[in-house]
Amino acid sequence: MKTLSRIFHRVLFATALFANLPSSHAEADSTTSSSAGDLFIGGCGGVYFLAEPGELTVEVMKRDRNRRDTRTELRAILAGPDRQVLQDVTIPDDGRPRGSGMGPVQRCRLSARVERKGVYVLNITVSQDRYGEHAVWGFRSNCSKYLVETARGHKDARHEEPIVLASPERPRDVCFMPRRGAFDIKVTGLAKGAAAPQVFDMKGAVVAALRLGEKGEASHSFAASKQRDAVPWRLHFESAQATIAIDGITRWEEGDLQRDMACWTPDPKAWFPFPENRWLLTPYSRTVYGQPGERKEIAFQVRNDATRERTIQLALEFPGKDWRARLSVERVKLGGRKATTITVGCETPPAGETRVCHVRATPLDDSGFSTFSTLTVKAGEAPATKPLAMPLVLKPYQHENEQFGHVADHPAENQVYFDLQNQPFVRTGGGVAMVRDGQWIVSSAGNHTGAVCSKVAFDRDNHLYALATVAGNAALVYSNDGGKTFATCTIPPRTGRSQAFDMEEFTGHNVSDGPPPILRYTRTVKDPKVFWRSLNDLELFLPKKEGGRLVMGEPILISEKCIGLAAHSGIPASVVSRGSKVHVIWGEATDPKAPGPGVPAFVATYDRETGRLGKPALVGCGAPPNDIHNSPSITMDSQGFLHALAGTHGRPFPYARSLKPNDAGGGWTEAAPMVENLNQTYIGMVCGPDDTLHATFRLWQTGVDPFPASHYATLAYQRKRPGQPWEAPRILIVPPFSEYSVFYHRLTMDRKGRLFLSYDYWSTYWFYRNDHFGKRRALLMSPDGGDTWQLAQTKDLR
Repeated sequence: MKTLSRIFHRVLFATALFANLPSSHAEADSTTSSSAGDLFIGGCGGVYFLAEPGELTVEVMKRDRNRRDTRTELRAILAGPDRQVLQDVTIPDDGRPRGSGMGPVQRCRLSARVERKGVYVLNITVSQDRYGEHAVWGFRSNCSKYLVETARGHKDARHEEPIVLASPERPRDVCFMPRRGAFDIKVTGLAKGAAAPQVFDMKGAVVAALRLGEKGEASHSFAASKQRDAVPWRLHFESAQATIAIDGITRWEEGDLQRDMACWTPDPKAWFPFPENRWLLTPYSRTVYGQPGERKEIAFQVRNDATRERTIQLALEFPGKDWRARLSVERVKLGGRKATTITVGCETPPAGETRVCHVRATPLDDSGFSTFSTLTVKAGEAPATKPLAMPLVLKPYQHENEQFGHVADHPAENQVYFDLQNQPFVRTGGGVAMVRDGQWIVSSAGNHTGAVCSKVAFDRDNHLYALATVAGNAALVYSNDGGKTFATCTIPPRTGRSQAFDMEEFTGHNVSDGPPPILRYTRTVKDPKVFWRSLNDLELFLPKKEGGRLVMGEPILISEKCIGLAAHSGIPASVVSRGSKVHVIWGEATDPKAPGPGVPAFVATYDRETGRLGKPALVGCGAPPNDIHNSPSITMDSQGFLHALAGTHGRPFPYARSLKPNDAGGGWTEAAPMVENLNQTYIGMVCGPDDTLHATFRLWQTGVDPFPASHYATLAYQRKRPGQPWEAPRILIVPPFSEYSVFYHRLTMDRKGRLFLSYDYWSTYWFYRNDHFGKRRALLMSPDGGDTWQLAQTKDLR
């Protein structure tokens, strides 16, 4: 049961919350109304409002289901068209014990003065309830145009967002834009004795009545039709208790126009064409710094997500006195699903001053849609150019640019690597990006059709290597002239099975004499009962230079029990080499009936001169067992000693060091946790010039600020100086939301020993991720071995 102390805490929290709001915020405004106001829904997500000038009011309601003993605190964020956060309010847990049934209605009121028309957003999350199963919520608003987007946290399964109605005492509607292709509607959880739901078109004509089943379910299949007139359609319930699945709306297939976006409204009159205008103009805001009088050209993207050609009118609006800013173009015509870049040209204001303007985008059609982005130009040096006060605390809709004025002037698609002359290289979808004549360019890296992994490697001759798909096969693409031209060496194919690849990259003291060793992971068995368990053949390729070209050679089998490779975060180093010795690390699957304490991490040495593979050495076990997340990592120091971390999934990383240099078979220190009681996942590790080990990873925090009601994931850093124990971890990035996060982090190092940490914050919440077009990847740099960190620009990559 919920303890009295926790209940007392919630009462105090609620009192403090509403005491800090104007009195009008404590209760619903009698003028706030919409037909959504008496409807409670499950799941998380939010609402988009197309607001006209005037006062916008939104009342949010919440009821706890009290099915378990956890704190379900609802967080409601109201943000403007430029995603400036206007209010951030919490409705506390109701304090009732588990099993007490649906709790009372709690409310909070948010409001904003709308100066100019645009799309406002209400973001709803619930602590310890990313799927929205333990509380229901609803809203009222005086805005007549709005769409709900049901959007929970992610699951490791096909993405679906069933719409949950939780107001059985009244009739309600779910209005949606039907797919043109064939689709099904399936409803479960109907109230006992409920009438069959019906589907109406916008004119009120009956399209279909769902067929009732015997267990509170109903369904109907709709044939494909190129003409879906009189839309949106309206799914009507006499009793609004249901869980609704609609193909194209709550579950998707390839070709659906708005994949992963469950947009609907309970009122057909509230519908507005948000889906085709979701990313009409991005970014939503941009903050730029410069020297007084410096000319700036700031880029924005105009995007047409409709299937038809449209013309978009653009204009600048000034909240105060006009200042010298101009658009590169005032009107663009875009085909369906097309985008283009426009710019705003301006001068940086005098020292100490700030200039603001709004870029408005309006489709020239009868939709009535219009919104804007905000440009802020400040005189001076951006805070991003200086060492940051760590941790960097991301806030909702306020990341590196909004807080620090950071605008990357380098490719940020992946992590950065450095050749022997310390020139930067980045793997991109189009090839390999590099600096030439002071400008970033992208070399196509041969006739490749995609990257197999994001790593870039260099040998002692400073030849460049990357893994790519060429003519449908994995291949090593390489350049002997700094990336001007590329040749291809195909990896002998092994078809019909799922595969992953890795190769050696620079981690501090490993410069290969020739092409990098390559690892291939081929799945042979997928365990149907243990979700994260599979068996993989791990094979080693050792390509050679022969007569001015590369020869891949035959694979060397390392293990038939490899658990696989998890490399989207951390990009752990699976192989290091020195001279003729190649050292491979991997995790193995174990018998589910006797799995042991974790995924065993093995290291084996292959000698190129003798052609012998040494006996695998067990260096540690990473908990839990049979979990592919637990990919280990290896590096070596200046003396050749090997350093290994066994991978874990929310547990401390075990660390071990070889007893002999450049030899995995000469014994290892006993594995010991980096620090006890850490919830670590996804290793990134390098070794500095002074043999200091540097590691980055995801680190979980529970019950502490800024999310004391729940848990949250951070991006953390830890180091081990030679002869010293691992230092306590330091948190580098704090997320804007609680619950699950991942950072897709990748730690690399240049030839000077400077650290570069590329990361891309990813929230579990689909609503937040859907709102942002593209990725959020940024690059931190530490010039002093992890003491200080700053956001990197091209000038820092030299």
